[in-house]
Amino acid sequence: MKMKWINLFAFLLMVLFNSAQITRVKVVYERKTNLFKKYKEERTQRWIKEENKIKVDMFDLIVSDSLSVFKPQESELRDQIEWATQKNTTYQNTNAGKRFLKKNLWGEELLLTDSLVKRSWKITESGRKIAGYNCRKAIWQANDSTKIYAWFSYDILPQVGPESYCGLPGLILGLATEDGGIIYFAKKVEVLASVEPSELQFPKKKKVKQVDEVKKDMEGRFGKEKWFKSMWNEEFYIW
Repeated sequence: MKMKWINLFAFLLMVLFNSAQITRVKVVYERKTNLFKKYKEERTQRWIKEENKIKVDMFDLIVSDSLSVFKPQESELRDQIEWATQKNTTYQNTNAGKRFLKKNLWGEELLLTDSLVKRSWKITESGRKIAGYNCRKAIWQANDSTKIYAWFSYDILPQVGPESYCGLPGLILGLATEDGGIIYFAKKVEVLASVEPSELQFPKKKKVKQVDEVKKDMEGRFGKEKWFKSMWNEEFYIW
């Protein structure tokens, strides 16, 4: 009889825990990019003024269970240094293990698809509060010289975040390179009662290419250039 009550109590705790977890949200992110760290060549830095070295871009992330879309906010204000950062739209389907990208590469809008990027995260004991939610810090060693820090919340169940980031046991509310060159932080989290399915569907307005197809084409043209590998990682892998 005692064991029966223990099992019932454990079941009730599990139900309460699962019901408390959030599955549908809209998150507003602020991205800060240090352009002097992004563009280290002197000839490029000549185009950037000291007062403009920190570029701020705003994004929305809408999530419903396994589907999400991360997109830039529209603004009527003219951006004098629009060229300095990318503003990609990313759709993720964690159940299907797929992502879809809408990005501008060298003036051309591309619609792309491939598998979700798998990352080996190390979850730490360090934590902080972001947009009112307790978050745990995780680290991904992207390559020999680059670490990515992420702060995720166990309270928000979908395992996605800014750009193409995913794979942690909760929504990523903060993301940063080790040197602080690029930082994303959630400014507002709105819990949603429902999400229109059309908001999370990738708009196939023209041919959708495979990322590997684009990479093969670009390697054929630029593979011998010193800048190609770092450019590719920044455009398609790290972010």
